Amino acid sequence: MTAEAMVTSPFAGSATDGDRPLRIALLTYKGNPFCGGQGVYVRHLSRELVKLGHSVEVIGSQPYPVLDTGATLTELPSLDLYRSPDPFRTPKRDEYRDWIDALEVATMWTGGFPEPLTFSLRARRHLRARRAEFDVIHDNQTLGYGLLGDIGAPLVTTVHHPITVDRGLDLAAAKGRKKRVSVRRWYAFTRMQGRVARRLPSVLTVSGSSRQEIAEHLGVRDDRIHVVHIGADTDLWSPDASVAEVPGRIVTTSSADVPLKGLVHLVEALAKLRTERPDAHLVVVGKRAESGPVARAIEKYDLQDAVRFVKGITDAELVDLVRSAQVACVPSLYEGFSLPAAEAMATGTPLVATTGGAIPEVAGPDGETCLAVPPGDAGALSAALGRLLGDADLRARLGAAGRERVLARFTWAKAAEGTVRYYRAAIEQAEAVRAGRAAR
Repeated sequence: MTAEAMVTSPFAGSATDGDRPLRIALLTYKGNPFCGGQGVYVRHLSRELVKLGHSVEVIGSQPYPVLDTGATLTELPSLDLYRSPDPFRTPKRDEYRDWIDALEVATMWTGGFPEPLTFSLRARRHLRARRAEFDVIHDNQTLGYGLLGDIGAPLVTTVHHPITVDRGLDLAAAKGRKKRVSVRRWYAFTRMQGRVARRLPSVLTVSGSSRQEIAEHLGVRDDRIHVVHIGADTDLWSPDASVAEVPGRIVTTSSADVPLKGLVHLVEALAKLRTERPDAHLVVVGKRAESGPVARAIEKYDLQDAVRFVKGITDAELVDLVRSAQVACVPSLYEGFSLPAAEAMATGTPLVATTGGAIPEVAGPDGETCLAVPPGDAGALSAALGRLLGDADLRARLGAAGRERVLARFTWAKAAEGTVRYYRAAIEQAEAVRAGRAAR
């Protein structure tokens, strides 16, 4: 779709809430459908918004999101400096288009992460050129300076959790002064995100835990932060008795060497567990790191044959992988929500999860819908995994209760309905401000 394309609703009459259909611009500076939650959020939220009768145009940068039927994608390309297989590349001279490209490269050269700022600047230019084509603009955690001021329509922003949390955990894991300086440079953009967040009239987030973190870390006023839970696609993520259960299989979703994800603690737990359960093995949905703490732990405990990494598989293959596991595990030190927990529970696969961040909000009470352990405690993790692997009745009870919890609380349909309420509130607030100015 070109920048000049007009977005019109394909639906006649009212949206499902009885009001007029909205024209929504959904911004995402990064939409990888296979790694991280932003691409998953954009894909499923946009689909459910369309089902509610609204018109949705996703405006995004590389890696571009995968969208379902109904939503459209407008590509707003960056220089894609972190693409595989040549991350941190220097572009050729003929790739530069304008000063924003030069800023993107210069920030990378000095050790920073430029994409939130540079995407926001490109988005601002794009949206102001298309003034009046959208009723509301929804930013998916860009929080860049370019989104401040008049960008053509009221702005609503989702903050899944403050990236300052990631920054703190990465600094704690950094060894040596040089590494800590590098981490601080990389996360320099979080200062911008805090300044922008404090000036926004409406911030959505996905959990009560994240709401508290946004207020504390970013300084956003409490009355401006609103919780709209996200969830699982419960039609796709569902039980299927025809998928054979693999004895001893544990499955997790994790970026190998992101300290926040706690994978190294799960590897240590697996080593303890295999002294009593030799059939216990781990399948990690994510990229294998060839070096770093996880790779060293796998080698230290001689787990090369007991830990397998998979990536780039289809949705159907991923769901069947989770269904085949006797236990799903979320070992994270912190999560702003935890889609992997909700999705695993939706399949009826019993869950072992830490109590980091918002995970208890999703996973529920220990012993009722999951087994809960403290974050970073490999011994407790090993004990909980062993308990579940050895008790078929407990697995069945927790699995059934987990799915019921997701169906009742965490679906994308509910997320879309809640989000639309805040879209309409933002539009009404903007109209009231305009009316007040006109009266003066």
